[in-house]
Amino acid sequence: MIGRELELSKLQKSMERSRAQIIVVYGRRRVGKTYLVNEFFSNTYAFKHTAVSPEASKTKTGLMKIQIEEFHYSLRQYGLSSDVTCPTSWSEAFHLLQELLDSKNDGTNQVVFIDELPWMDTPRSAFLSAFEHFCNDWCLARKNVKLIVCGSATSWIADEMLDSKGGLYDRVTTPIYVKPFTLRECRDYFNSEGFHLDEYDIIHAYMAFGGIPFYLSQFDNDLSVAQNIDAILFGEDAILSGEFDKLFKSQFENPDMMKAIVVALGKKRSGMTRDEILKSVKSSSGGTFSKALSALEKSRLVTSYKPFDDGESRFRLSDPFCRFYLSHVKGNEGHSEYWQNNYNSPAMSSWLGLAFEQVVFSHIPQIKQALGISGVATTESSWTVESGEIGKSQIDMIIDRDDRIVDMCEIKFCQDDFTVDSAYAKVLLSRIEKVAVVTSRKRSIVSVLITTYGLKKNSYSNRFQKVITIKELFT
Repeated sequence: MIGRELELSKLQKSMERSRAQIIVVYGRRRVGKTYLVNEFFSNTYAFKHTAVSPEASKTKTGLMKIQIEEFHYSLRQYGLSSDVTCPTSWSEAFHLLQELLDSKNDGTNQVVFIDELPWMDTPRSAFLSAFEHFCNDWCLARKNVKLIVCGSATSWIADEMLDSKGGLYDRVTTPIYVKPFTLRECRDYFNSEGFHLDEYDIIHAYMAFGGIPFYLSQFDNDLSVAQNIDAILFGEDAILSGEFDKLFKSQFENPDMMKAIVVALGKKRSGMTRDEILKSVKSSSGGTFSKALSALEKSRLVTSYKPFDDGESRFRLSDPFCRFYLSHVKGNEGHSEYWQNNYNSPAMSSWLGLAFEQVVFSHIPQIKQALGISGVATTESSWTVESGEIGKSQIDMIIDRDDRIVDMCEIKFCQDDFTVDSAYAKVLLSRIEKVAVVTSRKRSIVSVLITTYGLKKNSYSNRFQKVITIKELFT
C-alpha cells in the first residue's frame, strides 16, 4: 500500500484496545477509503455491508426498502438463516445484526464494516435513531466489537457522527480522515506501477487529478501525461465522463446548490467572500445556503482563509479535479486531443501558474520543512489588495509565522530556471513594502521564490532570500 502510514497506525491501535471501538473512516469520493479498510483487514469481517448508491438505484421512491433488502442480503451472506424474512424497519434490521453477531461471538475481535453508511439514511426511514441505538445499546457494551463506518458524504459524517449533538455525541473513538495523495505518494504510486515520470510530469498530472488514487489508476503507461489526460477526461469513452456530477450527487443532498457555489469559486483566483458567493449564485442568506457552504468546507472541496490584512474571510475552491474540470473539460467533452493541442499554447501559461499555486497550497508541510520552520505555528493565505493607500497588488502566498517573521512567497511555474529582470525586481520590492506597511514594520519579511527548477543567477536574483523547487515539494 502506498502511504497511509498514519491511517494504518490508527486502525492497528484501535484493534489493540480492550474496549469497543467506533471508527469513522471518511474522505472524498475515490480517495481509497474502502481500499484502505479492506487491505488492512484482508476482508476478514464478522459482518460487512455496502449501502446502495442513491444514484445507482435510479429511483427516489422505495429507496428505504431497497436499502433494507440489500442489508438483509448481506446478513444472509454472513450467516443469517435464509428462513428469516426481510425486516421492514431499520430497528428490526439492526436487531437481526445483533443476533447474528451474538451467535458468532467467540471472544475475539468482531469487526463490523458498514461502507457508505450515509446512503442508508434515506428520508423518513428512522435510520439514524436505529443506528444510534445499535451503537449505544449493543456495540459499546461489548469490548471485542470494532465497528467501522465509512462514507464519502463527509458533511453527513461530520454532522451526524463526528460533531453529533444527538445519540452519537462523543461516541466515535477513532476518526480517520483519508487525504488525497501528496506529490511524493503520487510518485511512489506511479513507480510501483512501472511508470517513469519525472517530477514535472507528476505535477502536471496533479494539476488535473489532484492526489486521488482512483483517477491516477486510470493512467496508461504507454501514453504521455497529456495523452492520458485526453483519454481519461476528453475522449468519447472517457472513464471519468460525468465524474463531476457524480462527485456531488454521491456526497450531498443538495448537489445543485453545491455545484453552483463551486462553479462561482472556480472563476476567482483568490476566492470570494460569503456575500460575493451569495450574489453570484443568486441565493438568499438563509439556512440552505449556509448549510451548503459548510458542507463544502467539511468535504474539503472548498477551504476558507483569513486574508493577511485581517479582512473578511474568503472561500477558495481547493479541489484540483473540480478546478480542472471547470476550466477545461466543461464544454470540451469529446474533443479527444484537446489537452495535447492546447497544453503548450500561450493562453495556458496563466492557468498553469494558477494551478501550480494550488499544488503549493496543498503542500504546506513540505514548504515549511524546506524553510526549516516545521515546528513553528503559521497561518497561510494569499493576499489581493484591490485599492487603498498601498495600491493594487497580488501576493501568491504569505506565511505569517509565530516567531515574528513573514515569508512572502512568489510562486512561479516555469519550464526552466526563473529569471528576475529589472522590472520584476521593482515589483518585488514594492510588494515587500506593502507587507511592511500592514505589519507596521514590526515583523521581519523574508522573500521566498517557489518555482519549478530554480533561480537563474544575475544581478537581481538576490532579491529572493530563499528558493524552493519542486524537488522539495516531493519530500
